[in-house]
Amino acid sequence: MYHHAWGPSWLIVAVIATVPFWRICKRVGYSPWLSLLILLPLVNLVFIYYVAFAEWPSEKKTAAP
Repeated sequence: MYHHAWGPSWLIVAVIATVPFWRICKRVGYSPWLSLLILLPLVNLVFIYYVAFAEWPSEKKTAAP
């Protein structure tokens, strides 16, 4: 019988990866729920690049006319 030694460690890694992106999304004006995209392979890379290079909603609010 095979015993999987990792157990719930995947959940710990998921939380460690998601929490910083939750805060980043919240600070720049995106929905914090978008941070869950970080858990999807390849989608996470697209998401990181999008957040890095897109115009942030928080910047739009403070932009001078």
